[in-house]
Amino acid sequence: MTTGQDDPGDHPAAEQGEDLGALLTRALAQADRTQKELAAAAGIRYSTLNHWVAGRRGTSRVDPEVFRGMAEVLRRWGADVTVRQIFAAIGRPVPGPSDQEREERLLRIYRALSTDRQRDLIRIAEAMGRPAS
Repeated sequence: MTTGQDDPGDHPAAEQGEDLGALLTRALAQADRTQKELAAAAGIRYSTLNHWVAGRRGTSRVDPEVFRGMAEVLRRWGADVTVRQIFAAIGRPVPGPSDQEREERLLRIYRALSTDRQRDLIRIAEAMGRPAS
C-alpha cells in the first residue's frame, strides 16, 4: 500500500485548508467516480462516507487504515490526493504505519504494568494522538 508520505507543499489543495468533504468531492470528480464506488472499493459503508462528505459525522474514532485505504483507492483511480492531505483535511497527524512486532511489544509492556500505570500510559498515548495546539 502506498504511504502517501509526500510533501504537502506539492499539492495546492493541502495548503488551502481543504476539508474532508471538499477533498473527497474533488478527488472523486478527478477520478470520475461516485461516493458509492469509493465506499465499496475502500470497504466503507456508503452512508458513513456520505456523512463525511456532507460534514455530518466526525472522524476522530475512525481507524487510520480506513483513510490510508481511501487514499490508495483514489490514487489508483488517478485522483491527485495523498494520505497526508486526507489527514490534514480531518485535522489529524499522519500516523506511522503499524507493525505487528511493535504492537505486540507495546502490549507486553502494557500488560506488565500495574493498573494505575496502565491508566497513565493510556492517558499519555491519548495525549500524544491529539493534534498539537
